[in-house]
Amino acid sequence: MKSGPGPTRGYVMRDRARATERTGERILAAVTELFVEVPFSQLTLAAVAERAGVTVQTVIRRFGDKEGLVAAAARRSNAEVATQRGEAPVGEVPAIVANLVTHYEALGDLSLRLLAEEEASPTIAAITTAARAYHRAWCARVFGPSLDALTGAERERRLAQLVAICDVYTWKLLRRDSGLSRRQVSTALRELLEPLTSTPAAPNRR
Repeated sequence: MKSGPGPTRGYVMRDRARATERTGERILAAVTELFVEVPFSQLTLAAVAERAGVTVQTVIRRFGDKEGLVAAAARRSNAEVATQRGEAPVGEVPAIVANLVTHYEALGDLSLRLLAEEEASPTIAAITTAARAYHRAWCARVFGPSLDALTGAERERRLAQLVAICDVYTWKLLRRDSGLSRRQVSTALRELLEPLTSTPAAPNRR
């Protein structure tokens, strides 16, 4: 009677699975790095393969074409973003700002590139549309106590203000265009948010 796979075969299969996973991570890291460095039109599978240290066929076998590769990289990034930004506490502006600035320091330039390229690819357009929806929902959650007393158009306007202050373009204007330090950006964002979050505004009945 034949026995099942021995321990050695099991170890080999696990090692292969880990190697495959590491290869996939290298490819996704490579496409993310290159996406920030070059326009989407100049992003090639050959460049990704070279950066990741694999063959073009390996990239194709794992992720298909360029659209599939970008979509996979976005799924990976989205999972990281959801974990990190999900840690922002509700109603605590200093901690909310700290969480947001940490996110933009790590991925702000990537977000800006995606927004700049959203008309170049249906995949990128879908990514940015989902990102806008996530950002709005995130603002509605973390600033919930400042929105609870408002209804209708008043609440929509206040939420829109909070979304705009916390937007990546606001971070860009402060950090990249104005050259503020990370600490100064955090202070500026808190100062912008303070009038909107210190006390719930009374709805305008007129």
